[in-house]
Amino acid sequence: MRVAVATAVLLVLAGSALARAATLQQVGVFTQPMYVTSAPNDPDRLFVAERGGKVKQVQGGVVSTFADISEKFSCCTGERGLQSIAMAPDFAASGRFYLFYNGTEGELHIAEMRASGGSAPISSLRDLLEIPHPEKSNHNGGQLQFGPEGNLFISTGDGGGSNDPFHHAQSVDSLLGKILRIHPEPASLLGYTVPAGNPYADLPEPFDTIWNIGLRNPYRFSFDREKGALLIADVGQDEREEINYAPPGGAPKANYGWACREGLLIGPNAAQPECMEGQTFVDPIFDYPHDDPGAGSSRCAVVGGYVVRDPNLPELVGRYLYGDYCGGNVRSFHPADPVATDRSEGLDAPFITSFGEDACGRIYVAQEAGRVSRLTGSGPIVCPKAAPRARSFIGIKAQNGRVKRRMRAQITAYVSPCAGRRGEPVKLFRGRKHLGTRHLDRACSVRFRPRITRKATFRATIGEDANYEAATSRKLQIKILRAKKAHRRS
Repeated sequence: MRVAVATAVLLVLAGSALARAATLQQVGVFTQPMYVTSAPNDPDRLFVAERGGKVKQVQGGVVSTFADISEKFSCCTGERGLQSIAMAPDFAASGRFYLFYNGTEGELHIAEMRASGGSAPISSLRDLLEIPHPEKSNHNGGQLQFGPEGNLFISTGDGGGSNDPFHHAQSVDSLLGKILRIHPEPASLLGYTVPAGNPYADLPEPFDTIWNIGLRNPYRFSFDREKGALLIADVGQDEREEINYAPPGGAPKANYGWACREGLLIGPNAAQPECMEGQTFVDPIFDYPHDDPGAGSSRCAVVGGYVVRDPNLPELVGRYLYGDYCGGNVRSFHPADPVATDRSEGLDAPFITSFGEDACGRIYVAQEAGRVSRLTGSGPIVCPKAAPRARSFIGIKAQNGRVKRRMRAQITAYVSPCAGRRGEPVKLFRGRKHLGTRHLDRACSVRFRPRITRKATFRATIGEDANYEAATSRKLQIKILRAKKAHRRS
């Protein structure tokens, strides 16, 4: 009887192990790969960012250089280099993508490039945001991700050193130790626009870009592609590595506590003034120590991954994947109960630099030695189709259809449906000439005041986003108001 029970237990354990039997399938070898992603709506076109400044393209098994910015910085002191990339939601039409890299003085650059003819020339590089980071060569942060609403999120480290010596993380007068949120369309003299809803919008630029504070080195973060939740893996110091969670819709103004706290422990700066002024800190949903016998090895730096939504990995669907640079294996937990569900996936991946996700939701692992692999499992190899974008409408009207020569007209454009579109850019054209860009207000309308020198025809456009198709307004004609002739008196 005991033998039968023991055999049954072994069979259950074996079945459980088989249910978790994901494997790593190599897709290529690169030079210090830092991040991997795909073109939106084209999962078979992969892009790998290499630390030295090159972006490699993998398509049909062929590897080619897609972009090279190596002349723009000196690689790679400390943790500096090309950190990550993000392809614009409308990449197929615009060719736009974004890069996070360190400049020659260590400063953080968020920049845009545009592809042309299958590659992106260095001449297309345009800075959106530059953040001073001169003190130390570590704690750069380094992640770019487009959020569900189409804005670009950016993670920055606290500037390096021990105990946040420059007190960046808790200060809203610094962009370091933060999650930032921008819209990558120029506004006025800036290379970007501050989206509606940013919690520090009343601060002077560039501090109005801040979304969250109190982070040490949020090297990797991601959005759950199905539910929209934000998970931030923040590299710890001496005691704990932590993973933070923000529900769908985000947690604007959340303070994750560094250096007042480290994980769930009291932090090294707990006695400093910025930690003793009635601050409310958001607890991580999961933290772990560096020395953990149950993990099988010593760990040193968390590397955040993704909530799995790949049907080929049924044993992992809904679980958050993560790793550790020193730990050497891939682990996962369910965000609803991280401590109870945390487990090793039995995948050996030493010196992980990043996880990645393609347009199908397939998961990749990049390792410092050069290997990039895809997680494969027992489920069907299918690519879930994205929900079709809803149609949108953009209207255009003028306060007056006739104005005096050289006077300004008042043109209003308005977009419907409005839900989820506030803060998005609308462009005004006169003929084929782009006159300017404005961003939708709370009523999803914008106003332009072009100077009229002759009869002209205008139209307004709004680009596609994750939920809506692009739209172009009807043509609007404005004419010159003729001056009345004065009657001569005899």
